Amino acid sequence: TRAQITLLARQLHVPEDRVAHLERLGAKKLKDLREAMSHVMFDDNADVFRRVSMLVPIVPLPIVMPIVQRVCPPEMAGRAAGAIAVAHPKKSVSALTLVKPEYGASAAPFVDPRAVEKIAHLAPHPPVVAIAKELFKRRDYFTGGLFVDAATPELIKAVEAGIDDDEGMIRTGAYVYSGEVISNIVRVIIEASPDRIGRLVGTAANGPTDLRLASLSVLSRIHPELIAIAAEALVDVTDEALLADLFRTYVAEGAAAELFRFIGHMTPATLDILAANSVLQDQALLETVVRDLAANSDEGMWKGLLEVAERADTTIQYRILAAFISTEEGLPARLAHAATRQHLWPLLLRMLSKQDNKMQTSMAESWSGAMTSADHASFERCMSELHLQDALKSVRAALT
Repeated sequence: TRAQITLLARQLHVPEDRVAHLERLGAKKLKDLREAMSHVMFDDNADVFRRVSMLVPIVPLPIVMPIVQRVCPPEMAGRAAGAIAVAHPKKSVSALTLVKPEYGASAAPFVDPRAVEKIAHLAPHPPVVAIAKELFKRRDYFTGGLFVDAATPELIKAVEAGIDDDEGMIRTGAYVYSGEVISNIVRVIIEASPDRIGRLVGTAANGPTDLRLASLSVLSRIHPELIAIAAEALVDVTDEALLADLFRTYVAEGAAAELFRFIGHMTPATLDILAANSVLQDQALLETVVRDLAANSDEGMWKGLLEVAERADTTIQYRILAAFISTEEGLPARLAHAATRQHLWPLLLRMLSKQDNKMQTSMAESWSGAMTSADHASFERCMSELHLQDALKSVRAALT
């Protein structure tokens, strides 16, 4: 959502605080609004640039391109490039080889993304990589993020091999809206350069807060099997203190939901390392986590919290369960519903079976009257499958 606000402000040439009130729309609606505005802005000048594109077959590119770059403002060239690309894709590709990287980077923010999608598969890699390098040098990660959607796997490999700026790649990825697109990019990077993922997560972990958040924005939206690989790399390149500091940063910045969505796809070995971290001994931090998750409607985050909690010691488990019960907004009931829909009862019941009768009774009483028939059926089935009837006597008694 923050990324979409930044992109919208840049598109409208206004400070971010002028459009910050639109955050309430959420990322999807902001993206749709921004794209609709973009289409209107480009379509308004379509006739003018269509007439410009009619000159393309007439003038020799080796003669005209140096002149254009001397006398034509990059904004005008960028806006014209879209119409030319649609009408003359092969000519556009040839012209790209004659563009200086500095000029191309200045013109890129004004190119219609719809046109880029139509010629991306034809684009020669060297000039694109050179322009991307210049954008990274200028720290213009916003523009790169707009065009990543159109990148082919071959072009992604070329950019990964040609750009050594790990921070720039992370920040650019954060401005890509589609989790599917980000997943494709990360997969290509892992296959082409397996060690690169460790460098990327290590750079983020050791970086400032905004870079850490950019990294989480990327990693929490990729496919589960890729999250598992990234998480393994993360624990490999961090020690306990750095991992704890990273955890605290995400919670302090209100990103607990994204953090636990990421954690929910870690491998058992990685989860064990996180569960043993001393950061989970911080009672105030655990209460903040539960409050933040309670305010979020995404049920995907509960798996991460319960996976870590099950592997932690019983004292930490007790504190987390107590935080569930004390939180308002009907959190225990929501947790029971989520446990049914997301198949989380095994995690929850194994953890609850280790608690004393008082905690078991309190948790069951917080569910009583709110559990649906489907919740009760799922609870009973899971308890039977795990052979926890005796260990959960207090829970059953309170529920009945």
